[in-house]
Order: sequence, then structure tokens, then C-alpha cells
Amino acid sequence: MTRARLFGPFFVLAGVMHFVVPRAYEAIVPDWLPARRALVQASGVAEIAGGLAVLHPRTRRAGSRFSVATLLAVFPANVHMALHPERYRVPGGRRALYARLPLQLLFLAWARAAGRD
Repeated sequence: MTRARLFGPFFVLAGVMHFVVPRAYEAIVPDWLPARRALVQASGVAEIAGGLAVLHPRTRRAGSRFSVATLLAVFPANVHMALHPERYRVPGGRRALYARLPLQLLFLAWARAAGRD
């Protein structure tokens, strides 16, 4: 199975989850950003659009670039979680939240690779 065929559905599902459990995503929006619900919805739509675009050969490269941009745009939420571990109940606590940061680099690499399929 190609990287795009794996990344596309993964990113679409990630985007859909913004609408299924919006409060979970709103909770990780950094405090300094306004309009949490709108940002969560916008990032969900962006993830869905990027994932779908990666699935079609004609839009694959653009979808890959768009997905990379989306991942970079939501990275501050991951940093926010790591800096405020007392707000989030996750297995592994602070260490797990910091471990997620380099994991985002793998997602970026996956999004880029999907554009080359």
C-alpha cells in the first residue's frame, strides 16, 4: 500500500475527530489564541481536505504541501500541552507529552512522502 493511501485516510480521520470530540481539541488550543471552537473546526477541515487531496494523483503534491502546512500550524498546540502537563491526563504524563513533539516530525515526513507517491 502506498504512503498516500495510508496517510490520506489517517489524516481524514484525524480531521473528523475534531468534530466528533471538539472539546478535547479545544482544550489543547494555546491560551493566547482566540476563537478556540473556530480554530478547531478550521484545523479539522484542513486535515480532511489535505487527506483527501493526497489520495488523488492530480492533487497529491498540493495536498501533501497543504498537510505539511497544517501540521506546522497545529504544532503550537502540542507545545502547549507539553508546557502545561498538569492540564492533561495522558498516560506517561509530562514525558509522554514531550515525546509527542518529535513524533510530529514523523508526521511531517509522512505527509511529505505521501506527496511523492
